[in-house]
Amino acid sequence: MSKGKAWIIAMRLRTLPLSLAGIVMGTAVAYYGGFWDPLIFTLAVSTTILFQIVSNLANDLGDGVKGTDNTHRVGPDRMVQKGIISPKEMKFAVIITAVLSLISAGFLIYFGVQGMDSTTLWFYIILALACVAAAIMYTVGKKAYGYYGLGDLMVFLFFGFVSVLGVYSLYSKGFVYENISLAICVGLLSTAVLNLNNMRDYVNDKKSGKKTVVVKIGPDMAKFYHAALIFVALIALAYFVSQFNKPIVFAAMLPGGILLYHLRKVMKTTSLKNYDPELKVVALSTFFLSLTLWGILVYLKSITG
Repeated sequence: MSKGKAWIIAMRLRTLPLSLAGIVMGTAVAYYGGFWDPLIFTLAVSTTILFQIVSNLANDLGDGVKGTDNTHRVGPDRMVQKGIISPKEMKFAVIITAVLSLISAGFLIYFGVQGMDSTTLWFYIILALACVAAAIMYTVGKKAYGYYGLGDLMVFLFFGFVSVLGVYSLYSKGFVYENISLAICVGLLSTAVLNLNNMRDYVNDKKSGKKTVVVKIGPDMAKFYHAALIFVALIALAYFVSQFNKPIVFAAMLPGGILLYHLRKVMKTTSLKNYDPELKVVALSTFFLSLTLWGILVYLKSITG
């Protein structure tokens, strides 16, 4: 395998659509409210993508150095584990990508907080630093929180609340309580992707001392946990669209049918390797949910002014 291909694999491009779902949903609501700004959207997308790549590279580094990624893994090969990218090279890549993400976040904050007070400015600066720290510390370091079952909570907060509510406020300079249900939806579906990942890696994680939620509750209970994540996420989305009192908005839930079919497959799965393709199903379904919602709100905006 060439070094270039190894770096592309290490960046895990298939995870990027999921990372953008919260940005798209927050933007959709902002657009409907008359707060569209293409510059903020562009910077939010670039910042989110860079944060996700930092997380992916750091995960490859952390699990590779700790030996959690090994020949017994069920999932895709990791580049540090395979020896194609050295720990030193990966560490350098994490640092460079983290710096780039903070630069992008800096521009996003600068343009997004215009007209807002200094307290808000510092809040977003601290939030950006927290995003980078969370991305790296998931598996890197002696106190990596992913090894203590905290990954689910962090994904829920950062992919859901930080993404949806954070970007909406940069557009509108305000806060809308109804958006919390969207944040819950995206956060839970993102957590469901992580849960699938941990279900796939259950045996190896348990042997390696990585105490994910799946390791703590066991693979059977993890399926019911997964079902709860999916159902509550769809209920949260249904609550949000119901606020419009327009039947057409419920069409935003159509990609949710894919998630219900996916859930049926998960409940019947007995082989760990069969969880891997389902990660893509949930990730893309979440992204399509966000795109469908945006499309419908754009349409409503066009006919209502």
